[in-house]
Amino acid sequence: MSTDAFAAAVGKGAALRKPSWREALRTGVIFGVIEAITPVIGWAAGLAAASYVAQWDHWIAVTLLSVLGLRMIWAGFGAPDAVEDKPSRNSFWALAITGFATSIDAMAVGVGLAFINVNIAWTALAIGLATLTMVTLGVMVGRVLGAVVASARKSSAGCC
Repeated sequence: MSTDAFAAAVGKGAALRKPSWREALRTGVIFGVIEAITPVIGWAAGLAAASYVAQWDHWIAVTLLSVLGLRMIWAGFGAPDAVEDKPSRNSFWALAITGFATSIDAMAVGVGLAFINVNIAWTALAIGLATLTMVTLGVMVGRVLGAVVASARKSSAGCC
């Protein structure tokens, strides 16, 4: 379930100016905590009103991810060579919103877990730790990919 969070983290890492391991871990913790909480919310909602949540979870995910995607496209049309303008850190709220948007599937899984006999605490902890690990590594992969793309842009800018 943390692969979508990993992909978002790669983008977050590429958008930063040389993110440190500390920033990568901060991002991983934020995503991991949110990803651990959402299946518990889904589980509780599943116990209370499974049919209602199941009918709307995909629309919530589509809306949040569409808004984030449109925001990224809009930012992409900004100054393309503004490498110096890259922030060194993402805001807490930007990370929290992205983390929530990528954890809607975990909430849906939580709804399903309400109907089987599982220990939701251990399951949520495992999901959160897996996400923390994947996102932390994703930010660092994004750091490398961001540097490669920036280098390729600089070298192609002078060719024509």
